[in-house]
This record gives sequence, structure tokens and C-alpha cells, in this order.
Amino acid sequence: MNEDKERKAIARLQEAALHSERMYDAPLIVTNSGGKDSDLCLALAKRAGIRYEVLHKHTTADAPETVYHIRETFRQLKEQGIVCAIQKPVYKSVPVTMWSLIPQKCIPPTRLARYCCEILKSHGIANRFVVTGVRWAESTARRNSRAAFEKPHRNREKRILLNDNDDRRMIEHCSIKSQWICNPIIDWTDAEVWEYLEAEHIPINPLYKYGFRRVGCIGCPLAPTQRRYAEFARYPQYQKAYIRAFDRMLAMRTARGLPTEWQTGEDVFHWWLEDGVLTGQISFDDLDA
Repeated sequence: MNEDKERKAIARLQEAALHSERMYDAPLIVTNSGGKDSDLCLALAKRAGIRYEVLHKHTTADAPETVYHIRETFRQLKEQGIVCAIQKPVYKSVPVTMWSLIPQKCIPPTRLARYCCEILKSHGIANRFVVTGVRWAESTARRNSRAAFEKPHRNREKRILLNDNDDRRMIEHCSIKSQWICNPIIDWTDAEVWEYLEAEHIPINPLYKYGFRRVGCIGCPLAPTQRRYAEFARYPQYQKAYIRAFDRMLAMRTARGLPTEWQTGEDVFHWWLEDGVLTGQISFDDLDA
């Protein structure tokens, strides 16, 4: 176990908690997705001896095991006096699910049209200091665009990214009416995460024991095709839910006078899964989603 990484992560959490209390007069919020990185952040927050709350953003497309793991985690945290909350997604001021969102957007969620992440998962938490389990090791994009401390902004050029060697006094001088993010395990490798979880006997999502390397929305278009195959084989009801949503999506496109080469939700599903049943690509130039 890398003790230096542990000390550094705890120091980041303590610094974030201090800023949270000074700037927002409120505890740090530790987000929990039900994955291993979230479980690690929770364990470190407890070890840091700080005041914090826990938030789960309900995507409506998580695996049942993930939902049960979060419920059990929250049950234990509440017994310790930790405030826990579940934030359900809203779109245009109306509660929404993955299955009702797809017809409204009139296109399937794809690698390029990631509206599902933005609406179901990444909606902001205003005027609070938030902790996430983001790590550089997860992707090259995160290595190039994330930091230990961040101030998000819709304009990427206006974001503020601060690491351990940066002067972080500016955090409190920025506008309070915004959100700051702390990524305490930003520099941890996969091996270091697993080593810590095992050494500290931290309960994790059972999906990892079934061969899942990452947990998230079932059928996520960012996942490899073979993994999506495996997920739908394990959860056939989710496949049916997507197909029904795609059927409603086609009906909505017809009602709006939008062109489509698909005939049924099954057609959309096979194209979306990239399984080769339907060849060719379909353009969405007609719609600004």
C-alpha cells in the first residue's frame, strides 16, 4: 500500500473540507457512484476526520447490484450519523429516466451525443465543494483535463485546474456562487486502488467479483462492444427497456417530421450496439440535440 499516496489524498480532503466550511458554511460532499473509486474516497474521508455528506446521483440505468450496494453503504453511513442523499435526474424541470429521456432527445445516446451523462449523471451541485473519484489512470483525456482541485466552467478555457505544486490560495478568492471539485485520488493507479481496498477490507460492489472491471450504466455506449454484449446477456430486461425507448423515439421523430432509416426499436438497438446486424451509419444532421 502506497502510504505517501494515502497521506496526500487525506491532505487534499482536509484542505477541501476546510475550504468548504469557509466558503459555503457547509460540509464537503463526497459523491458515490457505487464503484470502487467512490468506496475508496469514502474510506479516506472517514480517515481524514472531516465533516462530510454523501451524495449519489441516480442514473436509473445502473445494475441492480450497484443499487443494492449503494443502499447498504448508505445504511451503514447513516448509522454513523453521516447525512446521505440520492439526487434523481431532472430535465427541463421535469423528473426523467433514461427511458423517458431517449424519446425526448430523438436520438440514441452515443459516444458523440453523450446527453445521458450530462443529464443523468453530471448535472452540477451548485455552491458546494464536491469530491469525486476521478483518476488520471482511467483515460488519456482525464490525464490531460483533470486535476486535484477544479473549478468547472462550460467554457473549457475558463476552467481552473490546480494540482499539488500550484498555489491554491486563489480557491477562496473565486466567486462563491459556483462549485469546486476535489479529486483526492487523481494520481492513484488501478493497482493502488485495489491494493488499498483489499488491505483495508473495504466492501465493494459485488459486480467486480463477477468480472466487471468498471461499473456504470448498463449499455453505456462508451463501453467496449463485448462488454455491452455481456451486460445485456446478464440483464435482458434492460435490453427490452432500451428497445421500448427506441420505439418511442422513432414515434417522436415521425411526429416531428424527422427522417429516419430505422423501422423499429430493434433496428435502432442493433445499430446502437454495433453488432453488425444493420450496416452503415445514420446521420443526425437534422436535429440539434
